[in-house]
Amino acid sequence: MASLTGSHPILSCDDLSCTITAEPAPLQVLHGIDFSVARSRTLGIVGESGAGKSMLIKSIMGLTPAPVRVEGRIVLDGTDLSTLSLKDRSQMIGRKVGIVFQNPMTSLNPYVTVGRQIEETGRFHLNLSRVQAHDRAVELLDVVGIADPEDSYDYFPHQFSGGMKQRIIIAGALMCRPDLLIADEATTALDVTVQKEILDLLQILQEERQMSMILVSHNLGVVAGRTDDILVLYGGHIVEMGRTADVFRHRRHPYTEALLSAMPRIDQPAHARLRTIPGQPPSLASQSTGCPFAPRCPGAQEICRRIMPPMTIGENDHRFACHFPLNDVTSQREVSHG
Repeated sequence: MASLTGSHPILSCDDLSCTITAEPAPLQVLHGIDFSVARSRTLGIVGESGAGKSMLIKSIMGLTPAPVRVEGRIVLDGTDLSTLSLKDRSQMIGRKVGIVFQNPMTSLNPYVTVGRQIEETGRFHLNLSRVQAHDRAVELLDVVGIADPEDSYDYFPHQFSGGMKQRIIIAGALMCRPDLLIADEATTALDVTVQKEILDLLQILQEERQMSMILVSHNLGVVAGRTDDILVLYGGHIVEMGRTADVFRHRRHPYTEALLSAMPRIDQPAHARLRTIPGQPPSLASQSTGCPFAPRCPGAQEICRRIMPPMTIGENDHRFACHFPLNDVTSQREVSHG
């Protein structure tokens, strides 16, 4: 199994595939995903909308809807989740994994006070008493920077801004003292200033608590300075993975280069046209045996359209799947940190 992050991983996925069992033919969403996350390290998962990022997280968390079939191994803290009953799997994930979803506006129940929502997982998974859960919820509200945490415990979600709501979601994710925190596009619905505050908070909490973290984003600038390792998804395939610094400085896959080129640059002239990636992401209905990026790749050749390239292993376990990888002559421009 491919390992991004060394020995003793908190999470590893081995040949993970995800298929929507639809009629008239099944639609494969994820193809042989293979990676691991070591303790106290942060993995960034990046790719455009439709790349398979959210389905990968849902597969790990056991949140895929009924028509979806997940195959392969998901090992959490040394335990193969497929060997557990549904109840035991839910208990293990609930205790060991915290998750921060994309939209804080829809992640909170508008009819329940935020304190009760934060303490819910502690009462369910840790069997905390109401007093213990209350005290811990107030403590976590303080940890994530909510003013007057004792009073705020009894407030409802509509009494907070979007950024404060996301801090409350983070507090709830920390309730069981998880070993792994997953932030699934956790700042997408927030303005730029608040995005930075939330990302800084996540980074501080991860370092203080020595948690592992998976940071999911479509924005390479977000993961550039905040992750140890990076995994680039396209069309449900891993196309490049490795240490973050290696992937940015010595990128091998044309898709990674295209994502970087499409980012706005501070040194661009005013009103300069932003670069885009031509074409559209692949449709699930038009599965191909070749490289999924071939229709949009400027360097694609006939073999790219017919055969999926194997994963090549380079220096420092830098991996990439491309028949004609980029070389070090490629632009080495810096990426601004989100």
